[in-house]
Amino acid sequence: MFRRALWKTLGFVGYTVQYGCIAHCAFEYLGEFVACTGPSMEPTITSNDIVLSERFSRHFFRIDKGDIVIVRSPSDPRINICKRVIGLEGDKVCTSSPGDIFQSHTWVPKGHVWLEGDNLRNSTDSRSYGPVPYALIRGRVCLKLWPFINFGPLSDSPNNRDTRIS
Repeated sequence: MFRRALWKTLGFVGYTVQYGCIAHCAFEYLGEFVACTGPSMEPTITSNDIVLSERFSRHFFRIDKGDIVIVRSPSDPRINICKRVIGLEGDKVCTSSPGDIFQSHTWVPKGHVWLEGDNLRNSTDSRSYGPVPYALIRGRVCLKLWPFINFGPLSDSPNNRDTRIS
């Protein structure tokens, strides 16, 4: 009786470990669900929205301007941030805030991207910490899942980005 219970327990633990490994690989290499907080991506993504982030684009260098990405924060690697890609390596981007009288520009160095929140007046982004290394990108946001009324692909930026890139 004891042996039978032991084998059942070990079998259960084995299946749990297997499914745990499969789940880990799926979230690490395919994609993940992300709960977004903070005002920096409003109105595209608001606090408590849940989005789906896929990982293939990051691995195959298919991140483009206008994509929304999940990135390890350059200032605190324990947290992830959600921002829009404004410039890729070699692009000249505007580094000024919207209300600045004089505009300043910089070049995005090789292996980096320029990220900004859609809410330019309330976002800590590349205008604060500079270009972000491509290696910090965790995935590209492809769908808004929650709230269900807004289910579907994400909208384009509400800002006129043509004036942000030279």
